[in-house]
Amino acid sequence: MGTVQGANVVVTGAGGGIGAALARRFTAEGARVAVNDIDPGRTKAVADEIGALAVPGDASAIVEEAREALGGTVDIYCANAGLASPGDVFADEEVWASAWDVNVMAHVRAVRTLLPDWLERGSGRFVSTVSAAGLLTMIGAAPYSVTKHGAVAFAEWLSLTYRHRGLKVHAVCPQGVRTDMLTAAGSAGELVLTPSAIEPEDVADALFEGIEADRFLILPHPEVAGYYQGRAGDPDRWLSTMNHIQQKWEDTAR
Repeated sequence: MGTVQGANVVVTGAGGGIGAALARRFTAEGARVAVNDIDPGRTKAVADEIGALAVPGDASAIVEEAREALGGTVDIYCANAGLASPGDVFADEEVWASAWDVNVMAHVRAVRTLLPDWLERGSGRFVSTVSAAGLLTMIGAAPYSVTKHGAVAFAEWLSLTYRHRGLKVHAVCPQGVRTDMLTAAGSAGELVLTPSAIEPEDVADALFEGIEADRFLILPHPEVAGYYQGRAGDPDRWLSTMNHIQQKWEDTAR
């Protein structure tokens, strides 16, 4: 793929799961990749495996370091690091703040750093791993759902504001993916996500198909498009359906 071969790529949250799959795929396609994860050991393991650069640390704080490691430029930035925050409206303030910081503000901070160079060059690509929860919602996970909605909104705003100046934006919105995050979703994940769960490599495939087609919205689970249309076309019906799922989950938890 011409848009990827020879590109400098940063992938956050790449110590496993979707991030590791993205890092492997970008490397296989001829990109030079900086692997980031908050866990130094996992960062190094993936980087060593694929011959990439290891840049461990908080995704919000390593953008400049990753750019320097790649020789001063970043062509593609994958904001993949995410925090699966279960809980309802009564979740602790710290849980809400952490979800907002990782799932939204880390994206904003990365763009603040990279956008001036992208606009000057007239090219750049921002990939946001959002989750279908950002388009729909997820039972039992208010902080996660709300902040992922925010991540979608930020990606949309970037695209509509800068696409005529060469910025390409992709919002990747899978449902269940067989990763540690799915395991952490507990019984709600088992009910809603596990039956249709896919592999992290399937998400990478969907992204590359979306890049080739120049699509903003990347749906590794194609059925999400129908759910999204139903939500917009008849919100009350959609909310009623989701409430039935909520009740089913509550019944199974008793």
